[in-house]
Amino acid sequence: MNIKKGDVVIATAGKEKNQFFVVKDLDEKYCFLVDGDRLKLCKPKKKSLKHVQKALKVGFDETKLASEQENVNAAIRNFLKETNLCRKKM
Repeated sequence: MNIKKGDVVIATAGKEKNQFFVVKDLDEKYCFLVDGDRLKLCKPKKKSLKHVQKALKVGFDETKLASEQENVNAAIRNFLKETNLCRKKM
């Protein structure tokens, strides 16, 4: 599937189905998702890789994700809002 840190993904299962997230971290089976609103950098959502799908070719800046500052949550929220608006226009 080729998902990496900073990618924008869409959940394909669970209560978050059809919502956009940024991948904060990942391992062999799971990825840790943030949206900057309900799921902040300090407490990401653990989700199976088979329940997410890569949504866009562009991603969020990995260096900002590593900093874990509070203003990064706002940047993620804005980035996902712009991403969602772009997808609705398509």
